[in-house]
Amino acid sequence: MHNIQKTNDFNEITLGRRSIKTYDPTVKISREEMSEIIAKATRAPSSVNLQPWRFVVIDSEEGKETLSHLAKFNKDKVMSSSAVIAVFADMDNFDYIEEIYEKAVELGYMPNEVKEGQMSAIKQFYDVMPETTLRETNVLDAGLVSMQLMLVARAHGYDTNAIGGYEKDQIAEVYGLDKDRYVPIMLITIGKAASEGFESYRLPVETVTTWR
Repeated sequence: MHNIQKTNDFNEITLGRRSIKTYDPTVKISREEMSEIIAKATRAPSSVNLQPWRFVVIDSEEGKETLSHLAKFNKDKVMSSSAVIAVFADMDNFDYIEEIYEKAVELGYMPNEVKEGQMSAIKQFYDVMPETTLRETNVLDAGLVSMQLMLVARAHGYDTNAIGGYEKDQIAEVYGLDKDRYVPIMLITIGKAASEGFESYRLPVETVTTWR
């Protein structure tokens, strides 16, 4: 049994985060806990709350072996991690608007008349939205949930690494998804670090910020 140290220390979560290259392969994350991590991550904001993010959790040895051929330069991370979370943006996320807004009324988060007004306005907007704009919006939202997921993982005592180097043109179909519908965002390895991550330099605030 491994002692996984959880924390609510925000400074430790954010300032202690590192991109981890090697994991303890004996540490496994239960699907129950992984579901809890994902549930917390999905509290991230999204455009008009349409939540375009979708996840494929690759935690079996067979699944990771398959992925290792699509992420050859990151094979060691993939195979030693507890799991790899493939994050996608769903280009048909608008299909869930009825469920999202009706459930909000049912739970008492908004009155029905507000729901009707918002849904009408959103539908008119989405009816004329160019596909490139929809894609940009969904990719941005999926990026937000990805960062939140990595921070939630830290709070649960795990470490992560965001990976952009993999066969994005193949990954959806390999895991049974429609490649035209699901846009690959990134892979996130997750597990218990077997070695400390490296410190990295960050540009100072005065370099990256303009005040007006």
